[in-house]
Formats: sequence, structure tokens, C-alpha cells
Amino acid sequence: MKKLVCADEVKAVAEKGLKVFCVEPNTIITPAARDLAKELGVEFTTAAPAGNHTCQTSVPQPKDDQPTTIDRELIYHIVKAVLANSHLAGVPGPSSGPPFITDGDPQSGFKIVRGRTVKYEPFDTGDPSTNVAYREVISKEDAKMSAGFLTIEKSRFEWELCYEEIDIVLEGCLTLTINGETFEACQGDVIFIPKGSKVTWSTTGYVKLFYVTYPANWPELMAQQ
Repeated sequence: MKKLVCADEVKAVAEKGLKVFCVEPNTIITPAARDLAKELGVEFTTAAPAGNHTCQTSVPQPKDDQPTTIDRELIYHIVKAVLANSHLAGVPGPSSGPPFITDGDPQSGFKIVRGRTVKYEPFDTGDPSTNVAYREVISKEDAKMSAGFLTIEKSRFEWELCYEEIDIVLEGCLTLTINGETFEACQGDVIFIPKGSKVTWSTTGYVKLFYVTYPANWPELMAQQ
């Protein structure tokens, strides 16, 4: 039976100050665990380095005279991880339930969006062949600016902005063409796009962005164009 590593185990490793997570060969590592490990600077390895590391314990195998049973807990964790991280593939999440989970203080307007709970929906670029999804998490009901997540996968499209926009590349690389010049932005880069810009967005892989726009009512402005 294969071992499963979930995000909670990665978090526990990081809280101990460890940076290397040693796992057995063929261990199943959920997308959430890989994503969190990347954020926390934890590296998975099948070797057993000296010093700062932790290893998975082996899972006992059933004896020949024992009937093989289905590990319901393993199946539960796998399904839970896939549903919670469907946005990683740039596709909409399940339609049921809220689009994301928040905490905060309604009286002051303070708000925390739990990024791992965000469910994406298709973004209309005007070209049905593109694979682009987004979710606005801060809207005009919250502030004078809006913010959210955007994913682009193996797509190219043109977009004219009637608002100012700042983007932070969270994952992947993309190219942006403006006024005949082409630029590349990769993970960790910050992009500022002035109002009135006509930009061609393109990527041959997968890109995830966090965006902030001003003003917040950009969908209404786009509809008026």
C-alpha cells in the first residue's frame, strides 16, 4: 500500500524548522502538499540526508493469508486534495459551495481570503479557444480597487485595459507584448499596466497571477467599451 503525504504533514515538518522531507519511493504526494512545500521552502527527497530531515515511516503490508481491504482514509484524502486544488490546473472548481472562504472583521472591513479555497471560473477573453480562468476575491463592495487570481494555460489573447492593473506572477512564466515590444515575466515578478494599454498575453505553459485593479468596477467599464 502506498503512503500518502498531505499538506498538514508538510506544515508540521516546516513548523519543526526542517527543510527536507524524506519520503519512501512511490509515496503519493498530494498537489496541496507540493504547493505548500514550495511556499515553505521544504524539499521532498527519497534519500535520507544527515541532519535537517524527516522521513516517512513504512506502511505495513498485509500478509498473504489476510484479505486485502480498501484504505478508505487514503481514498478520502486523495479526493479531498483533488477537489480542494482543482484550480491548480486552471479549471473551475466544483459549482457547489462558496467561491472561496474568508475570515475577518465585518465591522471594519478587514478581510482574509483563504487562497487554497478559491474556486475558479472561466474568463471570457473573446476567444473560446483560450484556457483562462479567474476569481475576483476583493470587489467594489469591499474597496475602491479589486483583486483576485488569474490562470492562463497554453493560450494567447489580446486585452485592452480601461483601468490600471498590477500583477504578481505566482507561478510559471508568460510573455506580454505592448507597443510592438515583447517582455517576459516569471515567478516573483511584478507587472504594472497603465490604463489604456493594449496588451497581448501569451504562455506555452501554465501561469498563475494575483492581480489588483483600479478602479474596482472594471467589469462594468469593460462592458461599456
